[in-house]
Amino acid sequence: MKDLKERRRGRVSEYAEHFGCEYHQGQRPWAVPCDLAFPCATQNELDGDDARQLVKNGLLAIAEGANMPTDADGVGVFLENRILYAPSKAANAGGVAVSGLEQSQNSLRISWSRGEVDARLRTIMRDIHTQCVRYGNGEDDYVNYVKGANIGGFVKVADAMLAYGAV
Repeated sequence: MKDLKERRRGRVSEYAEHFGCEYHQGQRPWAVPCDLAFPCATQNELDGDDARQLVKNGLLAIAEGANMPTDADGVGVFLENRILYAPSKAANAGGVAVSGLEQSQNSLRISWSRGEVDARLRTIMRDIHTQCVRYGNGEDDYVNYVKGANIGGFVKVADAMLAYGAV
């Protein structure tokens, strides 16, 4: 698939035909039954109707890999149905984190190995998860990652403001 899309600029239908996969011409993927979904293309690509279809088909978890690919109605459906929902601000933070690590290396005029960058990224993502669980854990142990990410982000900004004497 990577070769097809990056080098040859081919179509997904070519892949499906070559490998005998199911291909749904002109349709979005959200009607296909699955345990896990990873919307990674564009903002608001997954709406409330799509979310309801995914839930109806047995979705267990969804992790966003783009900036806000699920619209507000879809997010509400996932939360209402207690689906493990990892919002982009938490699940997709790795790209921003790696950019920050690159800037740090440039500022310090040092170079970390691939393994060092990966270890730092793992720590950052683990910390994000810990914050989401800390601030998004409900009475019944369901973790609302949207709430956790929002409150965790707010607390981080508030702590920085207090540390710098802004308030």
